[in-house]
Amino acid sequence: MTSFTQAHSTHRTDVVIIGGGQSGLALGYYLSRRGQRYIILDSGSEVGHMWRNRWESLQLITPCPYNNLPGQDFEGPAWSFPTKDQVADYLVRYAQKFSIPVRTQHNVSSLRREGDVYRIETNQGVFEALAVVIATGPYHEPRIPDAARGVDERVVQLHSKDYRNPQQIPGGQDVLVVGCGNSGAGIAQDLARVHQVHLALGRTAWLRRRIFGRDLFWWSHLLGLPRVTADSRLGSRMKQQPDEVIGTSPERLAAEHGIKLQSRVMAVEGNEVRFADGTRHRFGGIVWATGYRPHYPWVQVPVFTEHGAPVHQRGVSNSPGLYFLGLKWQYHFDSSLLGGVGRDAEFIDQEIASYLSNRVPQKVAS
Repeated sequence: MTSFTQAHSTHRTDVVIIGGGQSGLALGYYLSRRGQRYIILDSGSEVGHMWRNRWESLQLITPCPYNNLPGQDFEGPAWSFPTKDQVADYLVRYAQKFSIPVRTQHNVSSLRREGDVYRIETNQGVFEALAVVIATGPYHEPRIPDAARGVDERVVQLHSKDYRNPQQIPGGQDVLVVGCGNSGAGIAQDLARVHQVHLALGRTAWLRRRIFGRDLFWWSHLLGLPRVTADSRLGSRMKQQPDEVIGTSPERLAAEHGIKLQSRVMAVEGNEVRFADGTRHRFGGIVWATGYRPHYPWVQVPVFTEHGAPVHQRGVSNSPGLYFLGLKWQYHFDSSLLGGVGRDAEFIDQEIASYLSNRVPQKVAS
């Protein structure tokens, strides 16, 4: 195994993982098992910070048995749904149990290749590595529709990334949630505890939580859906399907939470929203649960499409020694989910081992 010796002026190691969430930690587990020298750089103040900073009432849609990282089961009643803080706590325990070297509060400003070495610049120094894994996940820059430009400044606007609780929006005013994936439906229900909520529906598939007495994920695993690959015929069809909302329906949202259902947003003028069916309504707050787009301005290596998406095969980029991990549909249906990142992490670990074993050991002046 090639090893990159330590230099005084720059932190040098064999592998740098950028991102200390579940993907980075899962890869760390495999690298540690092989005795590979590596570090994880994460911008947060603590392991699990991305989960702790989600909205306060967030729960996973996957039951405990389907949230395991390699080597450690997710603790909790079998068919319970963990809260965001329980996920964060699990990641903290995971990093501690396997002594995974996470360096927090390291904001990466630049990644570039110099010769056959990668140079990573951060707010706390420079790192060089023979291999780099970008494990920052699928959620980067909020995608906000052009219609948002017409919103009056007096209207409280939030993207789902910044939503925490209903108190962020003053009471006594109707609130519109735009986008109806699981996040949009969950935030709408949370807001409905305090506000009159309207939910703008798009192209959405509504799935029952339980079928014939079994949880949806039990059936999913029985049928092997999490292992469906992106390059298969079924995978290609699944990727074209609309967002799925699990465990509720438009009728239940209306009946149980008093949420008013609207058609697609066409335009916003001031505080008035015009919908696809021609109706209009005034709102004091809007939450855009409209997803994310890839955003890697700090990566100065040509491994992206013209739209900024990574170009890769199962996470292996066309730049030798540079990898991605935790992407949506990276290879499997569940590649970006807590319980699915382990398979991709194991594959990337094997790719790294093969890449480094074929290198000539470098000599670095001490």
